[in-house]
Amino acid sequence: MQKRKKIARISILPAIAGTMFFSFSTKDAAKLDLESFSTANLELDYTVEPLLEDPAFEEVHLANLPKLGKSYLGFREALGFKESRSNYKAVNEFGYMGKYQFGKGTLELIGIYNTQEFINSPALQEAAFYANSSRNKWILIRDIKRFEGKTINGVEVTESGILAAAHLAGPGSVKKYLRSWGAHAFSDAFGTSIKNYMKKFGGYDTSFILPEKRAKAILPTA
Repeated sequence: MQKRKKIARISILPAIAGTMFFSFSTKDAAKLDLESFSTANLELDYTVEPLLEDPAFEEVHLANLPKLGKSYLGFREALGFKESRSNYKAVNEFGYMGKYQFGKGTLELIGIYNTQEFINSPALQEAAFYANSSRNKWILIRDIKRFEGKTINGVEVTESGILAAAHLAGPGSVKKYLRSWGAHAFSDAFGTSIKNYMKKFGGYDTSFILPEKRAKAILPTA
């Protein structure tokens, strides 16, 4: 596969929770040959544990967010609230960290080895969320093409639902779920399942996320 040149692009989007979001693009993304993608030797199974939720509090919080709708920012903020109530400093009982409740192993996959720096940097956490989603999208691109629009266990499969489920359970678990038509289920330590995330986060526009095999969460330098 031809090596693609990464072009740094900084997009400063509207501030949410006092942070800036940095996005990264790839010059040749539109020319990707999806049929040549291989996930050999990639770690596909990992989990990101969400905190216990209060549905009433969640409803009020989401109602008070800027009207992000079904955009990428809407997807990101809804998932961040589900994971930690959007708390960048959150660390749960299993050691999962930050707004999106990343585990140490997942962070290392996207190039983050200093967990103290990670927990103290909202910008790095946002970059980590994008990088992890980008990597998961690369791994799952064939499954997205195959299953999007299908119904599994009573839930319509969408790209955003797949990416949210991969954040929860890892792309390997999502592959097994989809390819078994829901027979191979997964639930985390809190009882949250792939089906739950497929339903809760379905229908967002995640075309902003570009698939990248070796996506890394590295902030651009000034």
